[in-house]
Amino acid sequence: MPAITQAFVLGAGLGTRLRPLTEDLPKPLVPIFQKSLITFAFDHLIDLGIPEFFVNTHHRPERFTETFARSTYRDRHIEFRHEPVLLETAGGIANIADLLSDEPLLVYNGDILTDLPIDRLIENHFRENNIVTLALRSGGGPKHVAFDSGSGRIIDIRNQLGTGAPDEFVFTGIYIVDPKFVNLLERGVKRSVIPHFLEMKRRGDKLGGVVIDDGHWWDVGNREAYLALHRELSNSQSSPLNFPNYSVDDPEWKVSIHPAAVVDPTAKLWGCSVVGPNCRVGAEAILTDTILWPGAQIASGSELVGCIVRSHQNAAGTHRNIDI
Repeated sequence: MPAITQAFVLGAGLGTRLRPLTEDLPKPLVPIFQKSLITFAFDHLIDLGIPEFFVNTHHRPERFTETFARSTYRDRHIEFRHEPVLLETAGGIANIADLLSDEPLLVYNGDILTDLPIDRLIENHFRENNIVTLALRSGGGPKHVAFDSGSGRIIDIRNQLGTGAPDEFVFTGIYIVDPKFVNLLERGVKRSVIPHFLEMKRRGDKLGGVVIDDGHWWDVGNREAYLALHRELSNSQSSPLNFPNYSVDDPEWKVSIHPAAVVDPTAKLWGCSVVGPNCRVGAEAILTDTILWPGAQIASGSELVGCIVRSHQNAAGTHRNIDI
């Protein structure tokens, strides 16, 4: 199978649906149990044999520098490209065009968690000689894509071409673009890839897709989805969920209490509660379905239900379904 040698992980989004959690932390860096969201994407790409990553940044770029101090992950170099003005997806790709080789580029949204067998996407892209190939799913998210499985071609997106074809598929946020597509993009222009995809259809260019319903796929878009994801992964302890199906840097990532956390013996953790590194949970505190980010401090006697406590924040008293 032909190989993909470069990947672009989108890290510049504002994370507005996750505010206030993302006020001081870009969404791709939010912890999933004990592991940053974006590192799952990196692990996935490493498993595919991709040696080089590009990541765009905008909101709180210094957080990426703190997390990846040497611009490396598992000995792979990460090339960060900052966007002072947010450029969206097409603008973000155009902004790294000077860094790319003359080979296809795999694009991977930085706010999804998945273990899709992307090798099928790669194989399809090369076999069909597409300019762009989208990874699709039949369910698990908003259905915006009309797709002809017979021809392997995208028909329409949100009926913006007026075809009337039913939107039956989810766009996963993972796709491959050929250098021909990158060359169409204008650098410095804020624009989504979707209008470019529609323009391709109007020109008759080869905009393909492949439906991949194997594996797992979550859009970590808002706090409800974030908490639900933790519950689903946590419940897998009694009903095994083999996620991910690729190797990760830390096989112990899915532990509820980080070894570097201090939890008083009289404190109680119920439901899906997660305590990150360097957290402290005081005497007789009760946490129910609550997630503590690194360095969070919970006062003695506190009771938190359905809460997310950000890094290095202090919580005391009784709180329910809020972000602190």
